Amino acid sequence: LLWSITVSIFGIGGILGSSGSRYLTVKYGKKKCLLCNNLLMIVAASIMGCSKIARSFEMILIGRFMCGISLCVPLHHQYVGEISPRKLRGFANSTSSFFWSLGKAVGQISGQRELLGSQSLWPTLMACCGLPALVQLVTLPLFPESPPYLLMHKGDQEGCKKAIRQLWGEGHHQAEIDDIMKEKATMKNTKILSVLELMKEPAFRWQLYMIVILTATVQLCGINAV
Repeated sequence: LLWSITVSIFGIGGILGSSGSRYLTVKYGKKKCLLCNNLLMIVAASIMGCSKIARSFEMILIGRFMCGISLCVPLHHQYVGEISPRKLRGFANSTSSFFWSLGKAVGQISGQRELLGSQSLWPTLMACCGLPALVQLVTLPLFPESPPYLLMHKGDQEGCKKAIRQLWGEGHHQAEIDDIMKEKATMKNTKILSVLELMKEPAFRWQLYMIVILTATVQLCGINAV
């Protein structure tokens, strides 16, 4: 029972993190939320890394729950996509999935008994998830807030232009600003559905069925075992 809870509590944290992500990103911005995510991940890594010294399996439960909240807030690909030039946006969005898979592979390889999966080194393995978060925590303040967020949610056109110049260099970027303004105008006339409303909406039912089936199939096809 404890083993099952330890494995699954990551997903429970993920549900909570993803369900509150929209409110947090609109209120505080993607950059601030990412910084908070990194702090949460570093704290979670420290708690799990110290669990053996403290002789507390509860610390592993708490750490994995916090990791789930931090990792499952869908911010990274949103922020990367919004700060990327239009011609590189598709490539930038695809890197999130690539590095997610690469990280899982590196973690599983590092978890072999010959490497960090030994009886003495497993706390180090569990604490390793804090290293990428620490790198991002140090480097992210050098980047500006997302230009679409500044313009669409804050109405800060000058801040948006400044962020675009910092990201993409000097030049004429009025076309990109016009695209953001068009998106803002479109969103004013679009109702944002909650998860419950999405499930009740007949127009999206088949798309929802398809996503659920594909996600369940991925989990059951044996790729995790491979």
